[in-house]
Amino acid sequence: MKSKLNLDPKVINSARSCAARIAESMQTFIDRHTTVSTERTVVRLLGIDGVDEVDSPLPNVVVDAIKDGGGLPRGVAYWIGNTMIQTGLTPQQIAEKMAAGDLDIMKLPLASAEEAQEKLLPVVKESLEKIKAQTAKRNDYLSTLGEGRQPYLYVIVATGNIYEDVIQAQAAARQGADIIAVIRTTAQSLLDYVPYGPTTEGFGGTYATQENFRIMRKALDEVGEEVGRYIRLCNYSSGMCMPEIAAMGAIERLDVMLNDALYGILFRDINMQRTLVDQYFSRIIIGYCGIIFNSGEDNYLTTADAFEEAHTVLASQFINEQFAVLANIPEEQMGLGHAFEMDPEIENGFLYELSQAIMAREIFPKAPLKYMPPTKFMTGNIFKGHIQDALFNMIAVWSGQSLQLLGMLTEAIHTPHLHDRMLSIENASYIFNNARNLGDEVEFKEDGIIQKRAQNVLAEADKLLHEIEKEGLFSTIEKGKFGGVKRPRDGGKGLAGVCVKDESYFNPFIELMLGGAK
Repeated sequence: MKSKLNLDPKVINSARSCAARIAESMQTFIDRHTTVSTERTVVRLLGIDGVDEVDSPLPNVVVDAIKDGGGLPRGVAYWIGNTMIQTGLTPQQIAEKMAAGDLDIMKLPLASAEEAQEKLLPVVKESLEKIKAQTAKRNDYLSTLGEGRQPYLYVIVATGNIYEDVIQAQAAARQGADIIAVIRTTAQSLLDYVPYGPTTEGFGGTYATQENFRIMRKALDEVGEEVGRYIRLCNYSSGMCMPEIAAMGAIERLDVMLNDALYGILFRDINMQRTLVDQYFSRIIIGYCGIIFNSGEDNYLTTADAFEEAHTVLASQFINEQFAVLANIPEEQMGLGHAFEMDPEIENGFLYELSQAIMAREIFPKAPLKYMPPTKFMTGNIFKGHIQDALFNMIAVWSGQSLQLLGMLTEAIHTPHLHDRMLSIENASYIFNNARNLGDEVEFKEDGIIQKRAQNVLAEADKLLHEIEKEGLFSTIEKGKFGGVKRPRDGGKGLAGVCVKDESYFNPFIELMLGGAK
């Protein structure tokens, strides 16, 4: 299709090619390293779950023992496979005996890597079959129940109590919501373990646990059958346990997961080496099971100016796209993020926001773009806030956004009440219906405000990407070129959990998941 913004395809191709080279250069680093969280993910996918007598998760117990014994560079898959050969135990039985102090797997005779991998293969295939069954169930629901029209109405629940979240989520679905995001409790992203079981206490959100995923998935399936459309479930595959939570999401059939290493580096001060390695495995899992990932570019504009720094959002979108390509994620699962965060006092701010939203749609035509509402300039004036959200909704339907996280008129006052969310759904539904085909009817003035804005942002993004390629991504982050936040390469949380792989390392899930995706 011809660009309504008159974007130069040569500049788009230049930026995309540059982002691909940046991602490939980082992949060389990623392929040489593993992390404790990546290895815990392998353990979870092998079926190890539960806690020991002091509530330490068994995946942590196993991986910590291997790390303390100096075996992490070889990978936990080898050590579990070798232990299965030497003892005849299942992975879960191995973990339970390790937790009880009855088994030291680092002192057993050693089989070859090939023998260990062969021993593990049936367990690996069984795990992948369970994940494929969940993906098939999603597809069956979509074909029989159907779903809402895009932009999907995406709302949050954040009570801290999973059972209260269920009540609010089902109410939202009955009111018209298409996606329910269970907001994660404050600072869970900084925990280097995943809590276990159902939880009823959390500040600012609810703990992301596998049992909580299971409870909410069951509740949304029930209400989806009641209202006659599939309701998607979203949570956070981010933080110190990024790939572990991706695996939990695959097992429990989540549909959308927030997943962006750059977000963790900039806004949670997680070590960049650690989280880029973790992101790769998490995205392979996400790609394999049909989950849409959401990247976190919208957060840049909470710390940087939305008018001046829009090109950093686009540059990050290009990089996130290419990291996803390396993990075999199709464009239809790349929920690249952006936001309606212009200062309301800027003259023609609506035109600039419209320009940027249409630019994202034209550059990433198949991606299920995630559009975030105004938050930075919400004041607590609920009447003005409702109008800001209405303008945001107008741009969403006009520009063909996909996942619309609805703004709340009470943003900056409190966690939304049920009636706040109902008004937000009503606002969006009214505008989406009344302006459904507006984008098909409108052309833009040649070299006008809207076209020039998009062309300038694209040119600046292309320029920044070439600077990043020259400097390297790590150095660019250290200099604070994303979101105005600087992070050191060897600083942040989690660096001690990174190691270089040895020559016998293997991760059977990566190879088989990539093969399955292809």
